[in-house]
Amino acid sequence: MTPTWPSFWAHIPDADRPALREVLTDLLATGVLLGDVGRDRELYQTARKYDQELADYLSLLNLTLFPDPDRPILQVRPIPGECGLTARFTKDETLVVLTLWRIYDDAIMERSTNIVTLSADDLFAKLRLYFEHIEPPKPTQLERILGKLRSRRLIRFQSNDEQFGESRIEILPTLARAIPFERPEEWAQSVALFQQAADVTNGDSEGAAVDEEGKP
Repeated sequence: MTPTWPSFWAHIPDADRPALREVLTDLLATGVLLGDVGRDRELYQTARKYDQELADYLSLLNLTLFPDPDRPILQVRPIPGECGLTARFTKDETLVVLTLWRIYDDAIMERSTNIVTLSADDLFAKLRLYFEHIEPPKPTQLERILGKLRSRRLIRFQSNDEQFGESRIEILPTLARAIPFERPEEWAQSVALFQQAADVTNGDSEGAAVDEEGKP
């Protein structure tokens, strides 16, 4: 059976339609299209030809399309308060996301590169620094969380099976836009609220969470 094609996109050539289907599938499934290697590069190039068509389509779902100005990345962001597709993080995931956001922000402020990498041991050290009164996730939990963030294309993650602490993490700019704090003070406020909620729930893994608008 031949897949149907929307009449409002009738002007798009047949040769580009399969790639555009893949682009939309990726953007709606993960929120991000990374276009730096292989087939993903081809999809990214096709998507950029139809920026306006994609943006118009996504706007019907209360989503905005954000092309990264420095890297071949397209990201979909929900309009705050309007979109029902916003994801939520558990308490342990929130710990990790807030920590990664701060590491990325500090690195960007200190040097003129948007490529930020660290080891799992570095991440553990920062978790203990920023949340000194909260027990950080165990290595197995952290590996699961990092795998989830990788699937959402907020980080790149290469696990080291022999020494987990040497596993490599690259924080992608998509994470900073998924949790869009305008200033470090907003981050500090969310951290304080999170720690208060964690104290109240006394370790309940679902008791304190944030969504991708940075709201507890």
